Amino acid sequence: MENSLKTIWENVLNELKAKVSGGNFATILKPTFLISLEDDIATIAAHSPIIVGLLQKRFAADIKDSLQKQTGREVDVIFLVKNIPSTRTTKESATPLFEEVLPDTKPIKPLVGHLPRVRSDFTFANFAVSSSNQLAFVSAQTVAANIGQSYNPLFIYGPVGVGKTHLMHAVANAVYQRDPEKKIIYITSEEFTNDVVEAIRNNDTGKMKKRFRSAYILLIDDIQFIEGKERVQEELFHTFNILIDNGSQICLTSDRPPQEIKKLEKRLSSRFAGGLSVDVGKPDLELKTAILQKKAEKFGHELPTEVALFLADNAEDTRSLEGLLLRVITQATANSAEITLDLAKQALGSVVQEKRQNIHPDDVVNYICTYYNIKTTQLKGPKRDAGLVRARQVCMYLLYSELKLTYIEIGNLLGGRDHTTIMHGVDKISKLVDNKDKVAVDILGINKNLRG
Repeated sequence: MENSLKTIWENVLNELKAKVSGGNFATILKPTFLISLEDDIATIAAHSPIIVGLLQKRFAADIKDSLQKQTGREVDVIFLVKNIPSTRTTKESATPLFEEVLPDTKPIKPLVGHLPRVRSDFTFANFAVSSSNQLAFVSAQTVAANIGQSYNPLFIYGPVGVGKTHLMHAVANAVYQRDPEKKIIYITSEEFTNDVVEAIRNNDTGKMKKRFRSAYILLIDDIQFIEGKERVQEELFHTFNILIDNGSQICLTSDRPPQEIKKLEKRLSSRFAGGLSVDVGKPDLELKTAILQKKAEKFGHELPTEVALFLADNAEDTRSLEGLLLRVITQATANSAEITLDLAKQALGSVVQEKRQNIHPDDVVNYICTYYNIKTTQLKGPKRDAGLVRARQVCMYLLYSELKLTYIEIGNLLGGRDHTTIMHGVDKISKLVDNKDKVAVDILGINKNLRG
């Protein structure tokens, strides 16, 4: 029966492999097992709660369909966490990506100083995890636990301020904590470029090559900036090959995947894509809230959820979260007061006002037209269809409440309308908002999108 289960699951994985990206297959589906198939219930095991969660959210339906094809009957699926010893002996298969990272049994040596350029507070324990960064987080954890063995290179990409650098530093800190004698180099692509150029200028490339090619881990941030720099790319290519051959680990970050970095040599792009590429999405409101509460704990404060939500809603990205939090903590400390929503609003008054001022009136008009699927000429025109009137009045309300324009300014912007018309429109929407009408939800969504 065991062989039968193994065959069925191999067939299921082969079918799913053709439907999903290589990264998703390698990180989520491959390290799984079908451990039983009884009473039309298939039990699928994975090594960690994280991968079980991803299987349930993303692939349960596909797995169920594939199992039905393989067994000829309708099957329900359940997932559980179970460490199943693998009989495979290859280096790669011995460390599946989502295997639980067991505590190192070796005694930890006392740390002296810290890694150059690496923030000691950027650790895995201080990293808030959600669906937007879950894959990248677990990938980085696994690489840190299995240097040069799991996925090499680890290529993390995503927009600014989503935690890519934090994960790079976390890898470095985890390895340094385990073995501080290992040579760990963290560097930006700009600094790598400067080192290569300086070595060429001084006719001393040997020293530069020895430095990078003897690393146990080489972490390069913002690798996209080497595009178009042929000599730098050539040096990185040879360094890359030597490190891989030596069993060292390479970790890279970028604002885009390898194949989208222009003016990058194909051989280097191929090397980048040869390991594991994972993306980190923009943080949602819940993730930013969790990050704020973690940071507040670090500063010795308890941050109420309503305050965290308020700060998260006003933060442009994760990099600005700490600044907003410190404003609130400073305000509370200076007044010997508890952190409350009112205190946070007072502390961030100028920040919120600045964000409102940065929104141009035309941005409001254009977004309203997009949201209600109408043309600008219709919004500003004379027609009084019910849908157009509602869109106009919402626009009036936002221009008045968010941008603080006068009734006359709004009237001029919306086709030369009389200020009394604007006053009536603003008043009507204000009453609907107070009564929690559906339009209040529309306004909240439009307002949040306008402010990023």
